[in-house]
Amino acid sequence: MRLSTTSVCSRVSTADKDAGAPGSGAPDGLPDTLEGVRARIDAIDDAILGLLNQRAACALKVGVIKQATADPAAAPVFYRPEREAQILTRLQADNPGPLGGADVTRLFREIISCCLNLEQPLTIAYLGPPGTYTETAALTQFGRFASTRPVGTIDEVFRAVESDAVHYGVVPVENSTEGVVNHTLDCFMNSPLRVCAEIELPIHHAFMVSAGNKGEVISEIVSHAQSLAQCRGWLDAHYRGVPRTSVSSNAEAARLVADRTDAAAIAGEMAASRYGLKVLATRIEDETNNKTRFLVIGRQHVGPSGRDKTSILVSTRNEPGALYRVLEPFERHGISLTRIETRPVRGASWTYVFFIDFDGHESEPRIGSVLAEVRKVALEVRSLGSYPQAIVQ
Repeated sequence: MRLSTTSVCSRVSTADKDAGAPGSGAPDGLPDTLEGVRARIDAIDDAILGLLNQRAACALKVGVIKQATADPAAAPVFYRPEREAQILTRLQADNPGPLGGADVTRLFREIISCCLNLEQPLTIAYLGPPGTYTETAALTQFGRFASTRPVGTIDEVFRAVESDAVHYGVVPVENSTEGVVNHTLDCFMNSPLRVCAEIELPIHHAFMVSAGNKGEVISEIVSHAQSLAQCRGWLDAHYRGVPRTSVSSNAEAARLVADRTDAAAIAGEMAASRYGLKVLATRIEDETNNKTRFLVIGRQHVGPSGRDKTSILVSTRNEPGALYRVLEPFERHGISLTRIETRPVRGASWTYVFFIDFDGHESEPRIGSVLAEVRKVALEVRSLGSYPQAIVQ
């Protein structure tokens, strides 16, 4: 079905007439009767269906063109995070309401996910088990039409992508209250993978019990150590004295509690749904602005989106002023650093590498100039990738 804007408007107008609705007579331009409004909704739904199928046909055509024009020595790249970021940013800016910006982002993320699945079904590895915040981050970025695969450790996520067992991986890298995830940084030191995108996810903890538990008797509270720390105030106020047990993940806590009638778990609401738990309280975290940043890892070089971030790994000589000489070009060129972390090099005593994030794309001339200057004063500079800044969810 091919529908132009004119035909969409015509169909909606016809629905108004058929319903006997005055349409323009109402202050909001909508029919005055329930039947009239429902007829308008039906016509709009028909129009949306036609336009969605037109978009899907365009996505299929994009896939055909990519296959035909791809380098014979390399597989075509179907997932373009920079293009998705441009689409979502534009739609948020153009959105007149009453839908909120986050609602528009979620709706179109699923439309994009569905269309991309027609071009190339994607498989995404994430730090499991099912029900973790990392799974939520993966679905937030890739939508529910992507196939997700839980693995046991951050190392396994990297290995799954490196071995081409999956297309991309999602790993946590830092939390606004607990700090950096050092193991993710360590994995980058010995991996050829790059950062393709970032996800910032608001973290809201829920207090949950098994379906048969009314919450009257709680003899143990189970969760990840970070989550227990992030909810300490709420736990002290409501369950002071109840033993708290830390496990490998919030999702694992939910799984363990599912078969018990005397224990509770702290996890995300996705874990409650996944393991059939009953949520007794939501948003129990002490810090209301708690967020975790995740990275999408893969092999590709991502083009500029217009609002980007770059991550680099820098090793320096162990001497006074070494870090200053690395950072000075950024200050001189007016480039904002968003994060800097230090990690020791395994097997090399007193040798360190710096992980630096900054605004901009490595294809920009000024970023290229800064990196050239940094390479002159550092032992090694390795780009971990330029990628779109996280879209507000």
